[in-house]
Amino acid sequence: MHDTSPQGPHLAVTFDVDGFANWIGSLGVTSPGVLSRGEFEHIGLRRVLALLHEFDIRGTFFVPGSTAVTFPEEIRAIRDAGHEISHHGWVHEPPVRLSEGEERQALLRGIDALNTVAGVRPLGYRAPGWDNSPRTVELLLEMGFEYDSSLMGNDYTPYWCRVGDAASQSEGFAWGRPVPLVEMPVAWHLDDFPYFEPVAESGQSGLRTPQSVLDIWQAEVDYLVTEVKDGVLILTLHPQVIGRGHRMLMLRSFLEYATAQRGLQIATCLDYARAWRADRSPTLPIGGFTQDSLPDGGML
Repeated sequence: MHDTSPQGPHLAVTFDVDGFANWIGSLGVTSPGVLSRGEFEHIGLRRVLALLHEFDIRGTFFVPGSTAVTFPEEIRAIRDAGHEISHHGWVHEPPVRLSEGEERQALLRGIDALNTVAGVRPLGYRAPGWDNSPRTVELLLEMGFEYDSSLMGNDYTPYWCRVGDAASQSEGFAWGRPVPLVEMPVAWHLDDFPYFEPVAESGQSGLRTPQSVLDIWQAEVDYLVTEVKDGVLILTLHPQVIGRGHRMLMLRSFLEYATAQRGLQIATCLDYARAWRADRSPTLPIGGFTQDSLPDGGML
């Protein structure tokens, strides 16, 4: 099931181990009722690790530094099970809200916490809230990261991150310079949090039925395997969300479905990013799009 080749369809099962950090850092909430949802992290994580072991799946876990400090034994359990541990901020603070100095400090504190708690130097990064600042890519390159997983410019195909993009209301979008940092693309419809978690502070209703979400995720697998036939589907889960009983049953059903697809391989984000970049150099994700390349005679 494990594979390090970028050829053929792949699935990356990723987890944001937010603990208390999302509620404190992104939403600024400190009430006991809300924070108790983050406390459930250690229970959900235990269930998640057991399920991954059952399916012999190596996942990628994005961990805020403050979560590592708060739940050190749990983070070491992720490491000991052979999963990838990656960076997810210090206290889940969206980079776009930070000054350059604050963003740098959040990255450094997160690196230090993961190293201190688990002896891990993360090489992958996911921005809290998937909200990079204009400086994030340059900082990641400076600090030796190999990939980012925060952007949505593709669905199944990684691409090169850029610096210097310029958006304008009076001119066309100006493409920046591609750099040697791989983007492992994500999508909100492949994230459990907006489907399931009610958030009064943002007006998010949540509480969807698991079957409705399972249908969407299975359809994404179908399209990758039968139509695209190459690339990686990146699922984003949160142990405090997916770890609730009825949702764990849904996750089991999804993994049973995905692993039964002929040719579908499982990969960590780092393994896939390294294999994908091996014979490539940074280029823009545009060009070569002609009438002949469109399916079914589609029109530009």
